[in-house]
Amino acid sequence: MRIHLALPLLALGCAFANAAAAEPIPYSKTVQQFCAADYKKYCGDYGLESTALRSCMDRNGESLSPSCVKALVSDGQVTQAEVNRRKKSGH
Repeated sequence: MRIHLALPLLALGCAFANAAAAEPIPYSKTVQQFCAADYKKYCGDYGLESTALRSCMDRNGESLSPSCVKALVSDGQVTQAEVNRRKKSGH
């Protein structure tokens, strides 16, 4: 009987582990420093580390300062390939 109880708990634990792995990467101090003005200008209504903030920054990507974009790339928040693709497409 203990085996039958352990299997659902193990499956539940794996589900939580997978959900945690899908969590966004927290913003580094570098991103916070170089994107502070962009955050205030475009997305100041959103809480830090929120999904809404990430969506806002994404929507305003073409308007972000070059230093903020560079910090986001170096932090792994966005790839350089995505930045290049957006520049090429105008978005």
